[in-house]
Amino acid sequence: MPTVFERLASGELPCAKVYEDELVFAFMDAGQVNDGHVIVATRRPVATLLDCSEDEAAALMRAARRIAIALQHAFAPAGITVLQANRPAGWQTVPHLHLHVLPRHEGDGVELGWPRKEPGMDRLLELGERVRRALA
Repeated sequence: MPTVFERLASGELPCAKVYEDELVFAFMDAGQVNDGHVIVATRRPVATLLDCSEDEAAALMRAARRIAIALQHAFAPAGITVLQANRPAGWQTVPHLHLHVLPRHEGDGVELGWPRKEPGMDRLLELGERVRRALA
């Protein structure tokens, strides 16, 4: 069954598209958190960042940058948040790779927080070694 983003990209469902290229497309989020809230999604239906190609990942960020610059000119926000989530435990709600480009304003009510842990340098070095081994 196609995701809502596949249906938007194909034109089956209407959307306010603002950008597209061969790998990604971007449209106004129907649930605007603040005016100018844009979603950038891959054309190919992949679920997460872990499933996409390097070219698709790069295209997402290139488009996000272009859109962020446009949002700065169009809406003059005090800040911009770019958010990308993977799998339900990571806050992903649509199983199709996408990111949000969200204009931000002081006191806009948007919150993103997590409990900060400070494990110390020995633990950080241990965790870093695990990542380096996985990258090899």
